[in-house]
Amino acid sequence: MPVKILRTLVLLPLFGLLSGCNMVLMQPSGDIAARQRDLILASTGLMLLIIIPVIAFTLLFAWRYRASNKEAAYDPDWHHSTQLEVLIWSAPLVIVIALGALTWISTHTLDPYRPLSRLDADRPLAPGVKPLTVEVVALDWKWLFFYPDQGIATVNELAAPVDVPISFKITSATVMNSFFIPALAGQIYAMAGMETKLHAVINKAGTYEGLSANYSGSGFSRMNFKFHGLDQAGFDQWVAKVKSEGKPLSRQGYVDLEKPTEREPVRYFSTVENGLYSSVLNMCAVPGKMCMNEMMHIDAMGGAGKESHANHKRLEYDNRYAEQGIEAPGATVGGSGRESHSREQPEGMKPKSIAPDVKPGSAPEHSGHDHSGHQGHGAPAADGTDSKGSDPVAPGQLNR
Repeated sequence: MPVKILRTLVLLPLFGLLSGCNMVLMQPSGDIAARQRDLILASTGLMLLIIIPVIAFTLLFAWRYRASNKEAAYDPDWHHSTQLEVLIWSAPLVIVIALGALTWISTHTLDPYRPLSRLDADRPLAPGVKPLTVEVVALDWKWLFFYPDQGIATVNELAAPVDVPISFKITSATVMNSFFIPALAGQIYAMAGMETKLHAVINKAGTYEGLSANYSGSGFSRMNFKFHGLDQAGFDQWVAKVKSEGKPLSRQGYVDLEKPTEREPVRYFSTVENGLYSSVLNMCAVPGKMCMNEMMHIDAMGGAGKESHANHKRLEYDNRYAEQGIEAPGATVGGSGRESHSREQPEGMKPKSIAPDVKPGSAPEHSGHDHSGHQGHGAPAADGTDSKGSDPVAPGQLNR
């Protein structure tokens, strides 16, 4: 059997495997994702203008000046060529300038905080068009979507009308995560106590995959959702379906929903308690907690002085699961002092003993955490000497 035929037969199974790849990034359905794809292709093309000639000439020189080629010129004293120097330095310089200009312009044009100016390459955005506002909350391990204008909320399902700008407001109720719909736009991080933004538009009707693009624990791989691009009538029907099949979402209902779960099914909420998203963003959805914007207002007014000692307990946030006896399945020994949920203990690691006089959520007496005097970890004592505390203990390690 000829070698070429044998080589082709060997490569055929590889092409079969590649046929199952989803090239959604190269075939997007939203204008922002399409422009990001064009940026990737343009940047790759500019870089290939250098890479391909370098590889080609490297192979050519290796072949031409091989030891067995006696016809090639042999000049061991050659050391300089002005023509080659100009070519070697000028071509990459021009490409770097072009790539830098392209990146600079695209970075500002595709800024996720920047409102849209067009629906696609052929249609500018009409003045006065009101975008669809969606408030996104990353939970362990599910996505919660608020539609403030429609007064509804959903879990692990998102919908938007085609050719209508979408204004996403994104935060997290837990660790840092990343909101990503490849067919719509690039990924945007979701962080607790912070709000990031994304402006995008879907141009084609269909059902698209949404996912978490930042590892956030044991349920990360199942933290997916469906994004439905619908015509206006279909979107109105979807909203009516959510209102008819859903149930009210109260603050207590959110607190229950916030608990870590995996493989969470789609849920609908017909109404949402006023101010719930703002409470999640300001980390005060749990009853009794002080909102961040309230604390920032106190600080902006000069602080509360000695009276701020009473605010300390209301600002503790990371220990709530430990105090309630609820933890994410992935919690391990770490700084918590509790046994791992896994059957296998890491070699050489034993659970830390818990001192009997240390209460959950409180710091040991030797930690240098003097609330009455506002003396932080490792801060100097009143007499000017260093505090007797050991290494500073991060708040996240005090959930014993």
